[in-house]
Amino acid sequence: MEQKPQEVQPGLEDAGGSSAEAVSPPVSESLAVPGARVESAPRRKSVFREYAEAIVVAMLLAFAIRIFVVQAFKIPSGSMIPTLVIGDHILVSKLSYGLQWPGTCRFSMSFPPMTCYTSSSLLSFGAPQRGDIIVFRYPEDEDKDFIKRVVGLPGDTVEIRNKVVFVNGAPLDDHGYTQRVDPGVIDGAINPRDNFGPVTVPAGKFFVMGDNRDQSLDSRFWGYVSAEKIRGKAFRIYWSWSGQGDWQGWVRWDRLGKAIQ
Repeated sequence: MEQKPQEVQPGLEDAGGSSAEAVSPPVSESLAVPGARVESAPRRKSVFREYAEAIVVAMLLAFAIRIFVVQAFKIPSGSMIPTLVIGDHILVSKLSYGLQWPGTCRFSMSFPPMTCYTSSSLLSFGAPQRGDIIVFRYPEDEDKDFIKRVVGLPGDTVEIRNKVVFVNGAPLDDHGYTQRVDPGVIDGAINPRDNFGPVTVPAGKFFVMGDNRDQSLDSRFWGYVSAEKIRGKAFRIYWSWSGQGDWQGWVRWDRLGKAIQ
């Protein structure tokens, strides 16, 4: 008897196994394995959260740079004329004398959230030298920052005779960066501006003066600066304006980027 040929059902694989497609089991069946763990895709952060995290990181980074690396200050008075004038914006290096660790800190609801009044050196790079321009906590009000030039180092003898500054018995050559606007000379018994000392600078202290010698409140009047109160060394003017005239005269273009010496 003749046998009818076997029909190949459409969609199923024949004996050769090369032309038909395999049928996958339903998804529900592939997941229904006893003990199998199903993991969901991670949720993406919201745009608000991403921006908030970026802002927090930026603020922390700026705060760390401000404490350990460099800080910006504005000159509000004329005590350092002609070196620095009112309206100068300067950069102060926190690393000039070493890696500082802040101490005696106070927290507040502002930025920066922490104000520190002292610092100790974790890694020393040297000490302030005569002629350095430093920023420090004002001894009579430590919430204020002052800027002056170092004149006397620890152990130095400082004296002022008729406006002339003597350090260790020798006159200080300061004509290149100072000014004296009052020709009159005040007796030291009345005011220490023009006649002062001699005094010996204690260990760990510095004698500082403003370059505008006749109009500066400095170590002649309130004493020495402690090493732990020094915030850093001024090194660059990054911006300066007079606040007068049109915009071209308002900005002191010749002072932008000027090194502080």
